[in-house]
Amino acid sequence: MREDEWGLRAAQHADRTRPWVDARLSRRAEGRKHAIDDFLFDYYPFSPAKLSMWHPGFGVVLEGPGSDSYLSVPGYVRTREGVTSDVTHLASKRPRLDVAIRILSGTTARKPVTGCFGLHEWAMVYGQTQDQVRHEYLPLRVSPAEVSATVESVGLRCTHIDAFRFFTPEAVPLNSLEPTRANQPELEQPGCLHAAMDLYKLAGWFSPLVGSDLLMDCFENAARARRLDMQASPYDVSEFGLPAIRVETPDGRREYVAAQQDLMEATDPLRSTLLDVLRALQLELAADLLIDGSPRYASRASPIAAQPRTTSSRPNASTGP
Repeated sequence: MREDEWGLRAAQHADRTRPWVDARLSRRAEGRKHAIDDFLFDYYPFSPAKLSMWHPGFGVVLEGPGSDSYLSVPGYVRTREGVTSDVTHLASKRPRLDVAIRILSGTTARKPVTGCFGLHEWAMVYGQTQDQVRHEYLPLRVSPAEVSATVESVGLRCTHIDAFRFFTPEAVPLNSLEPTRANQPELEQPGCLHAAMDLYKLAGWFSPLVGSDLLMDCFENAARARRLDMQASPYDVSEFGLPAIRVETPDGRREYVAAQQDLMEATDPLRSTLLDVLRALQLELAADLLIDGSPRYASRASPIAAQPRTTSSRPNASTGP
């Protein structure tokens, strides 16, 4: 790729990330917190600086003298044609790559469960008072008694380990499942908001071989999922301009399921694209990568330049009890 072309792509990526990055840095400098947007930086593996840097993805060779700047980034090598990402960078991450593919392929094949109603956030404050909750600077919009009543009457059906592990000790035995890291590939399902958010984490794990365009698609989708997550929570998020989805009521639960379905429709093509990319990397890593000391892929077009799919083959949803 010529330097004028990739330089433009890098500038466009910087423009795309700037509102998120500038807002994050401004809040941090002023000591302000944002329970929705900060989550994307605190919980997931990319710093603002890393998010701002554009990567073309595996199989793309950057030409021109400016490409030398990429050689200071782990995962890049110089070839006869220019600078490119090196799939052998993944050698130490092969187990993680295999697990990510198992999670994504299992999630894609499994039918969604839309009967959790976002109550994982309620389970994280179940049995607690305002001064005990995780986001202590955010007021609860319902009383602790209402939290308990909702959890106990509606029930908990969380399938995601990284939500379940934050349940209060009192809420843990109320969940119908016991998610663990070991059974994560068998439990992940496309109705889960955290599974949607985690596409960003999985894409970030394999940067720079996963390109920044797909990474940012996953980031923005994670932001959408996080907004829905907190709208359905027992916290008052009105200061962020978001109306509550009152899942403690039948109307609120119907509203949540409709929003959850919309999120699934947006997430499905991203998950399929990321799965295609990671499977291609898995195949490349398993192959003999070196010929005469040069990466075999450096002189051919990227085999993983897949575009997001516009249709879904997801099975029918289950709304649970």
